[in-house]
Amino acid sequence: MGKRIAHITITDFFTESGAYYPTIKLSYQFFGPDRADAPIVLVNHALTGNSEVTGENGWWKTLVGPEKCIDTNHYRILSFNIPGNGHTEEAGLIKQYKDFVARDMAKIFIRGLEHLKIQNLFAAIGGSLGGGIAWEIAALEPNMIQHLIPIASDWKSSDWLIANCFLQERILENSNQPIQDARIHAMLCYRSPFSLKAKFQRTRHKEKDLFNTESWLLHHGEKLQERFQLAAYKLMNQLLKTIDITRGREPLEKVVANINSTIHMISINTDVFFTAAENKETFERLKHIKSNIYYDHIDSIHGHDAFLIEYEQLSLLLRNIFRVPSTSKV
Repeated sequence: MGKRIAHITITDFFTESGAYYPTIKLSYQFFGPDRADAPIVLVNHALTGNSEVTGENGWWKTLVGPEKCIDTNHYRILSFNIPGNGHTEEAGLIKQYKDFVARDMAKIFIRGLEHLKIQNLFAAIGGSLGGGIAWEIAALEPNMIQHLIPIASDWKSSDWLIANCFLQERILENSNQPIQDARIHAMLCYRSPFSLKAKFQRTRHKEKDLFNTESWLLHHGEKLQERFQLAAYKLMNQLLKTIDITRGREPLEKVVANINSTIHMISINTDVFFTAAENKETFERLKHIKSNIYYDHIDSIHGHDAFLIEYEQLSLLLRNIFRVPSTSKV
């Protein structure tokens, strides 16, 4: 059902900042049926994610796969690697990470879709950064996506998110252990006080003479250090803080009024990164000018990372969108 990583060469690319890249390597994977009539779902990965959406090592395999919520017996899944995310051998080709903003990656993905001769997507879905890039694609190609599904994300990087990305950048530039230390800080953005309390209860790791919450943070820092590159982290952090579908355009309401997609916003009630309050504000602004926009949320103690944890709730929220017609079932 899953295919090996394939590659597209994007040529003559100008970034939003005016930087010129003669070639950019874009890698991708397909999962699911090869049928020409299979509805295509674009899944965008988050900061440390990649194109391995489903299968044995898939980061969303509980949600995406055969007989899962997004059923790969029916839907054809496409996932691009953000160029420079470190998942493929082209990781080091993006030298100046500040050349890029989130909209640039949306443009690169659109170029990839054009290369693959894909004009319409049944859905574009992603959590966190992936949701932000999905918003950017919808603003660039307002007729391409039938269902736009940003999860734990928003159309813009808030002041709070920008501030945390600024701190991440400082850590990545100045720490002696940049990936580990940045990850330790990031985990406190991805989880919530309630999550850590429920998990650790102020217990200690006797062998390490640390609180278990400290040991857990160190573990996540070391784990990311083993599999992630500093250049990739800097780029992903830059993209995360530059989501903004209104940059250089009209106000939000006018930009979104042009998007024909049905928009399904899903937040997490304890998310301190892309807060539910920001998502509700977005919904309240847009529901008056767009009838096919919906808002829902996941109830979880786990904060931002709940889109990678609360699969039962997420499946319930998505079930009507991805309901497989009875005629398609084997």
